[in-house]
Amino acid sequence: METGGPGTDVPNHPKVVLVTGACRFLGGYLTARLAQNPLIEKVIAVDAIAPSKDLQRRMGRAEFVRADIRNPFIAKVIRNSDVDTVVHAAAASYAPRSGGRATLKELNVMGAMQLFAACQKAPRVRRVILKSTSEIYGSNPHDPVAHTEDSSSRRPLGEGFGHDSLDIEGYARGLARRRPDISVTILRLANMIGPAMDTALARFLSGPLLLTLVGRDARLQLLHEQDALGALEWASMAGRSGTFNVGADGIVMMSQAIRRAGRLSLPVPTFLLRTVDALGKARMTSEVTREQLDYLSYGRVMDTTRMRTELGFEPKWTTLEAFDDFVLGRGLKPIIDPEWVLSAEGRALALARRWGTVSVGQGG
Repeated sequence: METGGPGTDVPNHPKVVLVTGACRFLGGYLTARLAQNPLIEKVIAVDAIAPSKDLQRRMGRAEFVRADIRNPFIAKVIRNSDVDTVVHAAAASYAPRSGGRATLKELNVMGAMQLFAACQKAPRVRRVILKSTSEIYGSNPHDPVAHTEDSSSRRPLGEGFGHDSLDIEGYARGLARRRPDISVTILRLANMIGPAMDTALARFLSGPLLLTLVGRDARLQLLHEQDALGALEWASMAGRSGTFNVGADGIVMMSQAIRRAGRLSLPVPTFLLRTVDALGKARMTSEVTREQLDYLSYGRVMDTTRMRTELGFEPKWTTLEAFDDFVLGRGLKPIIDPEWVLSAEGRALALARRWGTVSVGQGG
C-alpha cells in the first residue's frame, strides 16, 4: 500500500502549510504547533466553522480561512497562497448534529476528493499528509496478532468511518500516481485517548456501568493524543512518502482498562447488547455502530515497525501510560471505593469462617 515511488521523499522543510479541520482537536492543536516552528514561513488553518476565541489564540500567527473543502474555493486558497504542504485532518468519525450518516460521508469523502483535486492542480504542492485510522482494518476474531500496512479487513467494512477512510486513502494514492512529484504520507492512527480529546472510546470508558460481551476481552492498542499530534507534525516536516501504522507500544485488555478506570462491567450476551443499542438508536441516544461493537468485542492491534524504521517516529507514551494519563486527566474516580470492597471481602471471609464454610489454613 505504499504511496508514491522512489525519489518522492521531500528532504526540505515546508514553507507554507495548510491544515484542514482546524477547529477539531487534532487540526487546531497541530496548527498551533506548526505556527510555533520558525522554519515554516506561513500556516493556513481551514475549516467550515470559525474557531473559538481560545483556539484562535492558540493558533498564534496562523492565518484562519473559513472555507468548506467541498467547495472549489479551496483550490484558489492553495494556489494563491503558494501552499507546498497540505495536512488533511478534517475527516470525522461522527455525524454533525444537523445531519446523519449521508451528511458525514459527503463531508468526509467528497471533501477529500475536492481537496486532492485542488492539490493536483497546484504546481507548488510537494507533500500531502493524510490523517487516516486503524479502523480500516476492522475488528474480527480471526484477525492477525498485529495488522501490517498490507493487511486488510477480514470482512467488508460497513458504511462507517472505516469505510470512508479506506475511500479517502484510495483518492490519496490516486493523487500520488498522477503527481509523482508529490510526497503522500498516510498515517493510520490507532484509537486515540487522552485527557482532552473527546472520542467514542473515551466516552464509553467514562460511563459508570459498562456493558461488555460475555466471553470477550478486547485487546486495545492506543495512541496518546499528544503522540497523535507529534506524528502529524513529524510527518509534515519529514515529507516521507508511504503508509504508516501509528500506535503506542503494548496493549491493554478491555477488562484491565475497566478496572484501571474504576468502572463497573456488566457482561451480557451479544443479542442483548445489540438490542439495547437498537433501542438507544430508536430513541436517538446511541451512536454505537456495528464496527464499534466489534471493536469493543475484539479490539485491534497494529504492527508499527514501519513507523519506526521508515517514518522515524517514536511515540512517547506506551498504551498503558496513555490510558493512565486519560484516567488521571479526566479525574475518573472508582465507582465503588476499593477500601470498601476490601472491607466487604474481609467481613464475608470472617463470616464464612465463623459458620465453618471455610477452614482456617485450608484456603477454602
